[in-house]
Amino acid sequence: MRQPSTSPGTPDPARDPSLMDLPLDVASALGDLRAAAREVLGEQLVSIVLYGSGAEGRLRATSDVNIILILSVFDAEKLAQLRDPLRVAEAAIRLRPMVLKQDEIQMAAGAFAEKFSDILRRRRVLYGQDPFADVSIPREIVLARLGQVLLNAVLRMREQYLLRSLREEQLARALADAAGPLRSCAATLLEIEGHPAETPKAALQRVAASLGATRWEQALSTLSAARDRQLLPPGAAQRAFLDLIPLAEAMREQVQRLRQPRP
Repeated sequence: MRQPSTSPGTPDPARDPSLMDLPLDVASALGDLRAAAREVLGEQLVSIVLYGSGAEGRLRATSDVNIILILSVFDAEKLAQLRDPLRVAEAAIRLRPMVLKQDEIQMAAGAFAEKFSDILRRRRVLYGQDPFADVSIPREIVLARLGQVLLNAVLRMREQYLLRSLREEQLARALADAAGPLRSCAATLLEIEGHPAETPKAALQRVAASLGATRWEQALSTLSAARDRQLLPPGAAQRAFLDLIPLAEAMREQVQRLRQPRP
């Protein structure tokens, strides 16, 4: 079994509360990266935040590990010294880092409201103070961005269906890629309506049920199987794709209804 590596004075990832429920390779890589970032960036490093499924302790073997480095300034020379640790973590645990200056947080939250709504729901501070504790995004901005993300999801799925539908394994991968955005949008939609779900997966199931009774149950089951990289029965990915496109359209229509002026 792989053991976590540590640097002198760095908490053992296996005993660090912010890392201990993560897979050992992820905890080790994040612990090493955190130590390197603190050494290289010093006081310029404000916070390191893990978000998404990793923050929930729900990483799968195929999950990306999403982090945000919050900096006081963008110092390219210092950040260049983190290139090798970041590349190692990218290869080892599918690390996806975002670099954000502290004074950009509120602006970024407004510009990418759907993404940051998910960050506000699912985050874990690995270093420093919580930079999102006082961040709020106006409802209208969230709805506007949610509609854009869902429209993009529809267009993307149509494109992928046209390009991949003759190869079942390629369409299954495209189906798995569609899961994250749809689930996140569903979670944001329920949150706006005042009915948050325990997980994004549960949120999509609840939204689908509210919009179409049992119409999308099989498609969501296939989506979960593709997400977990299980072997799909012949034709299952194609059927699921053709059902999920109208589900995303129905979700976007729901967003448009919520944007109508209240009586």
